[in-house]
Amino acid sequence: MWNKIERDGKTDQAKGRVKQAIGDLTNNKDLKAEGRVDEAGGKIEEAVGQLQRKAVETVEKIGEAVKP
Repeated sequence: MWNKIERDGKTDQAKGRVKQAIGDLTNNKDLKAEGRVDEAGGKIEEAVGQLQRKAVETVEKIGEAVKP
């Protein structure tokens, strides 16, 4: 299940793709570039969220294994 950071990253990626499409349609290079930045930032944010989720899952598994 996704955490908040992963969801936010996915949302930012989608926003970036929309901005790029609108930039293409309107021939607005600045908006297209802003969309690329948003999409790239969203990918990074999603990756950070995945790392955080996996770390929590690992800690939980270790905790379960250590229980008497």
